[in-house]
Amino acid sequence: MTHVFRRVLTRELPRAVHAEGVWITDAEGRRYLDGAGGAIVSGVGHGDPALLGAMARQAARVQYVHGTMFTTDALEAYAEDVATVLPMDGAMIYPVSGGSEAVETALKLARTYHLARGEEERHVVIGRRQSYHGNTLGALDVGGKDQLKGPYLPWLGRFRHTETPYEYRCAMPGHPGGCAAAYAEALEALILDIGPERVAAFIAEPIGGATLAATVPPPGYWTAVVEVCRRYGVLVIADEVMTGFGRTGRWFGVDHFDVRPDILTAGKGSTSGYFPFGFAAASAEVYAPVKPGGFVHGFTWSHNGIGAAVAHATLRRLREGDLVGQAATKGERLREELRAALAENPIVGDVRGIGLMVGIELVTDRATKAPFPRSEQVTERVLAAARERGLLLYSSTGHVDGRDGDLVMFGPPFVISEEEIGLAVERARDAIDEVAGVRAG
Repeated sequence: MTHVFRRVLTRELPRAVHAEGVWITDAEGRRYLDGAGGAIVSGVGHGDPALLGAMARQAARVQYVHGTMFTTDALEAYAEDVATVLPMDGAMIYPVSGGSEAVETALKLARTYHLARGEEERHVVIGRRQSYHGNTLGALDVGGKDQLKGPYLPWLGRFRHTETPYEYRCAMPGHPGGCAAAYAEALEALILDIGPERVAAFIAEPIGGATLAATVPPPGYWTAVVEVCRRYGVLVIADEVMTGFGRTGRWFGVDHFDVRPDILTAGKGSTSGYFPFGFAAASAEVYAPVKPGGFVHGFTWSHNGIGAAVAHATLRRLREGDLVGQAATKGERLREELRAALAENPIVGDVRGIGLMVGIELVTDRATKAPFPRSEQVTERVLAAARERGLLLYSSTGHVDGRDGDLVMFGPPFVISEEEIGLAVERARDAIDEVAGVRAG
């Protein structure tokens, strides 16, 4: 009997008792290769002494102070250091407890920026279909995952949505040529339909995350959509909660596209999962008009010193171990090995990604790309078969039409070894083969 209201209500969960590197051990002594880094969170790996030490030292100094009453050395030092890797000028960070809070902060900050400049009509934020930005109401509303929105639709509907790059199923006329321009034209048409004077911001993940499993946009996409936003005075918010802090083989996902966003959100990899922490970062240009009148916003746990200390230790560990570079090279190896191992599997439609953020799309027919009916529970069966083999993967469903569609993701810690990559690929291959065989047989 448990009194825990669990996230998973359909099956019993093992109890994790130890974690080190890319391995998690449960109470029965079973070891799992953490091929997903939790929810694409762990970068430096489990049990890192530097992060654990930073947490303990800060907790021994100052545990909790309210952000309106004190700052801390830990927070000030982290903000100064992380600003050097953020893709914006004069970055000012607003620390919170995670990605959803970071997105809520970014949305409110965009609104506050326009109010401070006397543009009171600017309140509409444009997100993208088939996107995910978090589970608080604002973040849920601006996201495009219909399955998550369903129960809460009466509370939603403030924001609008444009198309998301999805190369495997791209519906743009003339694909693959001209896709970037077509997406930019769709965004511009939506801005004009809403009224440019009413649009506050455009928010997007640099590389599609949880809902589309590591979809990389076509060349020129980000240049084109940013140019549209600049033309109409619309702020660009880069959601780097999943892609930030080395996951894609660069410090941030936008670094692949030479984008300088106005606001950036971070979470997950900022502390590699060791402490609940994230932030919204504003460029100097956004911060300047907001500062005189203040920002009507805040959380009890924002500006937390322990979180900042752990985040700073994570930043140093990523630098000193060249873990961002390792994510790039190991990710390339992982994709190559997965493509080779799954080349003949009849239900693998696509293997894609960048850095150590890799997605596999499962289909009932490789030629037509037809998705499985949701009733077949293909993703769930693949994850279960992988768990039985001691491999943990991340998943998503319903991306094709809001119901059907099966995706699994790899996002292991950057410290994964070549041998462990090979083991992860082998176990994933066997799990997917089992599910394909069960269906065929």
